[in-house]
Amino acid sequence: MSSPISRQTLGDLLRRSRQRYPNKLAIRCGSTDWSYAQFDDVSNAFARGLAAQGVEVGDRVAIISRNSHAFAALRFAVARLGAVLVPINFMLSAEEANYVLQHSGATVLCVDSGHADMGREAAKGTKVATFIWMPSEAPTEPVAGMLTFDALCQPGPAPERELDGRLPAQLIYTSGTESRPKGASLSHEAVIAEYVTSLVDTEIAAGDTLLHALPLYHCAQLDCFLGPAVYAGASNVITGAPTADNILKLAAANRVSSFFAPPTVWIALLRSPDFDRTDLSQLRKGYYGASIMPVAVLKEIQQRLPAVRLWNLYGQTEMAPIATVLKPEDQLRKAGSAGRPAINVETRVVDDDMNDVQPGEVGEIVHRSPQLLSCYYDDPEKTAAAFAGGWFHSGDLGVLDDEGYLTVVDRKKDMIKTGGENVASREVEEFLYRIPQVSEVAVIGLPDPKWIEAVTAVIVLKAGQTLTEAEVFKACDGHLAHFKTPKRVVFIDALPKNPSGKVVKRDLRVRYAPAA
Repeated sequence: MSSPISRQTLGDLLRRSRQRYPNKLAIRCGSTDWSYAQFDDVSNAFARGLAAQGVEVGDRVAIISRNSHAFAALRFAVARLGAVLVPINFMLSAEEANYVLQHSGATVLCVDSGHADMGREAAKGTKVATFIWMPSEAPTEPVAGMLTFDALCQPGPAPERELDGRLPAQLIYTSGTESRPKGASLSHEAVIAEYVTSLVDTEIAAGDTLLHALPLYHCAQLDCFLGPAVYAGASNVITGAPTADNILKLAAANRVSSFFAPPTVWIALLRSPDFDRTDLSQLRKGYYGASIMPVAVLKEIQQRLPAVRLWNLYGQTEMAPIATVLKPEDQLRKAGSAGRPAINVETRVVDDDMNDVQPGEVGEIVHRSPQLLSCYYDDPEKTAAAFAGGWFHSGDLGVLDDEGYLTVVDRKKDMIKTGGENVASREVEEFLYRIPQVSEVAVIGLPDPKWIEAVTAVIVLKAGQTLTEAEVFKACDGHLAHFKTPKRVVFIDALPKNPSGKVVKRDLRVRYAPAA
């Protein structure tokens, strides 16, 4: 263990910001305002309550909830106990969430009112023994039979525990090519290294007011923006409703200076009838990720928000998550690029033998960084494969130009990025194969003006069978999260395959992209 004198954990960051800015607004959510002193006090109080429920170092504490002030407090309370945060996508089905709870071994589950029933269903057969009701942005009634956030908060300092930055801080589940997601275990040191990257390369500063509208269960909002903003001592406005109308209203009312969203949300803002009559004069920093921003949209943002500087962030959960950054001065000059490696990251593009490919040649993107995950939880084989050759294999294919700018050209793992969410095609395929009429299926992403990529199922039927698109949608209902459910279904006589029998999805994308 490291010396307490030099300790660096996530819980320490909030305490230091409290010392620097005790009376400054730290968190605003609905009618709740917390100064940094109050935020620190609430996080300590909630840590004491969790400890009273038996939460020890290394225990898993899961949450299924929309964004709230309580979510932010939980993040730091769990860190101060040396426990491990397990944020779960609230759009998953109970069946999908059950797997995460089972695999992680979570013993505590926090839920808001809107996800209480799903949480109870998901927890069946797991180690979850404690259910905690979390308040929301808008007032809601506590759920009968659950402990409450307010009752658990016990004023006083957090329990003193011997902690180390190498301890796991969070376990975030990421979809891969397999039918089941993998749990990326990230230490305090790794997450804090990524916070430093955010502070340096995206210029988050104490004078900023950030609007956090995208889900905090996702590491992009949690670790690229909320965590670094707390580290810097910035002010944070939190909402669980990422609609264009709500975002515009909150941005104007709170004089927001910094905002992140995937391209789909930026497009929705531009198309809102309220956009031109909303005062966004304080907005100076805009961020996007999850997919490339169309050039036409980049130009429109620059025209309609001329004071806003834009950043494109590329990475993945295992990188905590920023790997490369395309900065404001390069947005149009290098349109479509993911930028250059961030300050704490080394990035290469290599062939199958780990040799660097030449500029302009396609290879696999690999990284080396203190931000990296420690392991895939309880999966030594996938961990070893991911770190083969001493570098982390992203699974993405890319090209470097002669200036060192990276362009992501394909996803080796056939990941679909739809509306800011990652969808593993194999996971959707595994489910669609349960439909009795289906002989073969390939799931791909096709261009879409709303989703950027729309999950599309290309299906070959068994001889003599019939099936409609509507019947496919109905079969998915309740079993697949909405964002994983195909938005389109194409029926085909045979899937294109190479000589070894592998489906050539690139051919399907080329064939159906024009119609999409």
